[in-house]
Amino acid sequence: MRALARTCGAIVVALAWAGQPATAQDPTAGNAQGQLSVTIYNGGQALVQDIRQIAFPTGRSRQEFPDVSAQIRPQTVSFAADGTAIVEQNFDYDLLSPNALMQKAVGETVTLLRTNVATGAETRERAKVLAVNGGVVLQIGPRIEVLRDDGMPVRVIFDKIPTNLRAKPTLSITVDSQRAGTRPATLSYLTGGLGWSADYVSLYDEKAGTVDVQGWVTLNNSTGTTFDEARTLLVAGTPSGQAANSRYRPTPPGNLRRAGTETAPREQLGDYYLYPLAERTTIANAQTKQVSFLDVSGVPAQKIYEYSVAGFDTMTEPRSAASVIKFNTSAKGGGLGDALPAGTVRFYQRDLRGDPQFIGENSIGHTPMGSELGLATGEAFDVKVQSTVVKRERMSPRIWRTSMSYLLTNARAQPVTIDLVQRGLDWYWDDTRIITESQKSERLDSDGTKWRVAMPANGEVTITATFETRY
Repeated sequence: MRALARTCGAIVVALAWAGQPATAQDPTAGNAQGQLSVTIYNGGQALVQDIRQIAFPTGRSRQEFPDVSAQIRPQTVSFAADGTAIVEQNFDYDLLSPNALMQKAVGETVTLLRTNVATGAETRERAKVLAVNGGVVLQIGPRIEVLRDDGMPVRVIFDKIPTNLRAKPTLSITVDSQRAGTRPATLSYLTGGLGWSADYVSLYDEKAGTVDVQGWVTLNNSTGTTFDEARTLLVAGTPSGQAANSRYRPTPPGNLRRAGTETAPREQLGDYYLYPLAERTTIANAQTKQVSFLDVSGVPAQKIYEYSVAGFDTMTEPRSAASVIKFNTSAKGGGLGDALPAGTVRFYQRDLRGDPQFIGENSIGHTPMGSELGLATGEAFDVKVQSTVVKRERMSPRIWRTSMSYLLTNARAQPVTIDLVQRGLDWYWDDTRIITESQKSERLDSDGTKWRVAMPANGEVTITATFETRY
């Protein structure tokens, strides 16, 4: 196929329009879509509803609907028009292109127009296309010739467009109409290639302890079709059975610290929130479009450092803690006051000159209003953690004791707070308990415990603990 593409790319393809059959589609025709409504889901799928004015004759007729999505799911098509019934439907997705023209011309006769580079003289020959397997094989009179990919000026002139090649993706429906006349017909279908996600631009002010958040709806259209002046409704949710080409990603572990219990002031459809665009919009093919849906300033936020030790282990060198920004989506207490669709949150912070600089990003899942979020923006340069196994001893055939030491260092000129988490307390259903500790910890779950450590500026703190594991 690549060889054929190179060959077709080296020639100029022309059509003898005078010989074109009346049923062929005119590629110069304008957009045939009617009144469009598009419902777009997060998972790269959309529901398209297209109302067109159709002139129906009495009895059976074949109605063609060009400008449908090239990724239409034909089995989901629904057609409704007063006084008509569907007999049959077909989706023609073999689109007009030089490659397709040559492939459809196998067994047919075409005209080769060659130009002499030296003299400019043109010669014409009739040739029968024998094959296009890895190249174009022609029969010209008694000889067999391969159309060469040598850059020489050659035009292949086709007598007609094959009836099963379309300039645009086209759905054809055979209907049986009880009466003649022009009336609206509604075409509905599901399509892949059209999805949306949320992108958030967040400006963090460390001194003020606040964050400004602007939310953008990001639409992506790879359907092969432009949807003109569509009434657009976005659904924040992922219904079962969706296409796999989704920008949605599950929430990374720990980003949603606590799920909210507040209902957002938005329209709902079942278990999903709806985000309608205020005006009709054109969603062009191969386009990314952004529309603002959230703009909140001065939301209380806190930066904290976090490090999780996976098990009882001695680190050969100190490791960086994660820099985490925490805020909430509650409508109470100055939070964001909205439910957040799944997407990517990008954080910026002003430098000494007042210019906003990018400091990191993270993703969130669908987040209810009233939730607490903690998003890691990257690894800290100046805040390090090093764990050491001080002693490990067997107390009895089923009991082990492990003494751990954690050295936390802060090279920043300001005090910081770090959440130090020890994981691996429930390894293979073993029971691990803390016997002694230098600072009181908070048990997170059966597998982990956390120390919240206040670190002095340009200083260090050592946390010690002894764990008893029963097998």
